[in-house]
Amino acid sequence: MESHLLSNEQFVARLRQVGEERYHDKHPYHIAMHEGKLSPAQLRAWIANRFYYQKNIPVKDALILSKLPSREERREWIQRILDHDGRAGEDGGIEAWVRLGEAAGIPREDMLDERHVLPAVRFAVDAYVNFCRLQPWPIAVASSLTELFAPTLVSKRIGVFEQLYPWIRPEGLAYFQARLHQAPRDADHGLSLVLRECRNRDDQDQAISALRFKCDVLWALLDALSLAFPDGDNER
Repeated sequence: MESHLLSNEQFVARLRQVGEERYHDKHPYHIAMHEGKLSPAQLRAWIANRFYYQKNIPVKDALILSKLPSREERREWIQRILDHDGRAGEDGGIEAWVRLGEAAGIPREDMLDERHVLPAVRFAVDAYVNFCRLQPWPIAVASSLTELFAPTLVSKRIGVFEQLYPWIRPEGLAYFQARLHQAPRDADHGLSLVLRECRNRDDQDQAISALRFKCDVLWALLDALSLAFPDGDNER
């Protein structure tokens, strides 16, 4: 294995290469969604299963927060938790995702009790949370850098839902609209921490592997949906 330290430009290029090769927008289920080919049952299944991932984002962020070495870093990182959990008098991303489910015809109680969550989805998401619990914090932060690839995808998704799935009420798209400014901010912060903390080639390689792992988690979610809903005929 190569042992020389990558320059920041080379390191960022390697991280972005992971997204170009492995980000979940290349999964057949996701491609079908963005081509307007998913049935209502398939799209509802994606929303309901993705909710299990969404609700665990602030959990993994709290685990990372607990390891950050300075109050300045914790002050900045905690915004991610507030974005998803909300605060008194202000709803966050988890509530916005529940409302996306409602806008798509999924009752709120069906979202909250996780009755539609597939075992493989639960396993993959729990593995991601445990990864962030067990890994050194710079490597856990690196696993979150799928945010580098998210803004373009989210922007496209808003248009796809509006044009190709008009049966979803438009107020359900608030989560994606909020992420248009949240994801770039989070990506810049996370990347700056990874670039600062990965000071040798082994650290850099671990960070790249962590991002691959996170891409595999997102890919596994779609694999599970593809098996459970191959043609949209299965209602759960």
